[in-house]
Amino acid sequence: MAVIRERFLLLNNPRELVPTRQDLLQGLREAEAAICTLTETIDGDVLAAAPQLKILANCAVGYNNIDIRSARARGVVVTNTPDVLTDTTADLTWTLILAVARRVVEGDAMVRSSQWSGWAPTQLLGADVAGQTLGIIGMGRIGQAVAARAAGFNMPVLYHSRTPLRSMPPNTHWTARPLRELLAESDFVCLHAPLSPETRHLIGREEFRLMKPTSFLINTARGPIVDEEALVEALREGSLAGAGLDVYEREPAVHPGLLSLKQVVLLPHLGSATLRTRVRMGMICVENIEAVLAGRPAPHRVN
Repeated sequence: MAVIRERFLLLNNPRELVPTRQDLLQGLREAEAAICTLTETIDGDVLAAAPQLKILANCAVGYNNIDIRSARARGVVVTNTPDVLTDTTADLTWTLILAVARRVVEGDAMVRSSQWSGWAPTQLLGADVAGQTLGIIGMGRIGQAVAARAAGFNMPVLYHSRTPLRSMPPNTHWTARPLRELLAESDFVCLHAPLSPETRHLIGREEFRLMKPTSFLINTARGPIVDEEALVEALREGSLAGAGLDVYEREPAVHPGLLSLKQVVLLPHLGSATLRTRVRMGMICVENIEAVLAGRPAPHRVN
């Protein structure tokens, strides 16, 4: 933010709260450039209210919050922040895998509430991670980073992706599978696909029926990829052992059924939330804006 204030006239200061639509329209009315996040919906009407806008720098990898077609029609460049958050998000995916499998949150709550009476042989028994099968849906940068970390746990990796990998890192054993087979064979299923009309509710009732009752679902991609109502049903029925979620179908709202389930670990969309990564994401946005306003190609243009 210090760099932005130094180099530009800042019209709207960022706040922790999601801006109202009126705030958004007012801020963009005079702007030549804007940094937006996945919480702001930039549709055709918003773009129509921003006649001077030249660039939307989305502070995220995904850009499903922006009407790309309308932006293109108005000559507005849209950029994102790829690569920089790959490792950070992959680390958080593994945080959720380990936390839900080993019941870390339940154990922490037990100790903090003074309910722990000492070691017991059957206390908070969890699931093994090492040697289990990891299924990855969406094998882009983040999916591959998650898969690479699986080697340390001696886990075979299955993946399903729109585009099969042309090459793999040396000494890796990642096997492409049709979605139904991946769901049936995996002990941990991690979602890393972008949100699109094709992936909305990609995982629903039928998919949960295919999964093992001992398996876990991990989602650090986008919430609407999962049908949350179907997820709650699967967890309540015991057709799924647990879930680790960083994203939700109707953020910031969370399905109330998830809140009462102990076998679910819930995080407030922390995928890229480290100081170093968020600063780097912001600086990539600045670099894209400076390029466009100077008449140069944006380094990370998506449209």
